[in-house]
Amino acid sequence: DGGIFAFNAPFYGSMGGKPLNAPVVGIASTPSGSGYWEVAKDGGIFNFGTGAAFQGSMGGKHLNAPIVGIAADPATGGYWEVASDGGIFNFGAPFLGSMGGKPLNKPIVGMTAAPGGNGYWLVASDGGIFNFGAGATFQGSMGGKPLNKPVVGVAAAPSGGYWEVATDGGIFNFGAPFLGSMGGKPLNQPVVGIGGLTGVNGYWQVASDGGIFNFGLPFVGSMGGKPLNAAVVGIAGV
Repeated sequence: DGGIFAFNAPFYGSMGGKPLNAPVVGIASTPSGSGYWEVAKDGGIFNFGTGAAFQGSMGGKHLNAPIVGIAADPATGGYWEVASDGGIFNFGAPFLGSMGGKPLNKPIVGMTAAPGGNGYWLVASDGGIFNFGAGATFQGSMGGKPLNKPVVGVAAAPSGGYWEVATDGGIFNFGAPFLGSMGGKPLNQPVVGIGGLTGVNGYWQVASDGGIFNFGLPFVGSMGGKPLNAAVVGIAGV
């Protein structure tokens, strides 16, 4: 529903309690933490904070497939939206390629920007990785390998590698250190996203009930066990 829960991070506002044409499916923070963008399934963008300028959106425009994620470009201050068919829509950020119109074994479920800009990775539910731009090199993927549960997100590492996360909290690391996971451990609700901090090796997993699992990063609070009006769908570190 666009509600934001801030833990050791500034709250700039949210869409919680406001009318939406389509549900929110992702969030991206500015590298400096001076703002964030929420993206809805129809491509609508909601911006909060002085650093997160509105640069355009796909809201109200025709889409071949629903939007499933957003990533901020650290080089330009713009952002990319990604659809489940791998289509990329760029606003204040360069278009570097997409999987739109190309065959996919499984739908795209998320994206992350290269730490220095000039690139992004898309991840599919089977763990397949698609890289675009000189800053986002391919380091491996779970595509074609057996998974206990589907992949739901990807986060960039300072090294130029990345982590994939599955709904059971399993972590798959490529060019990035393995720091632990919830794979094989009991969860009250499935993991829905992964986020980290710029320049730091570590990641948080977030579950649909707002529970947080921290690896290489501090635990600073969560919504686990607290009442929610709607399920949590993503996380962004600042």
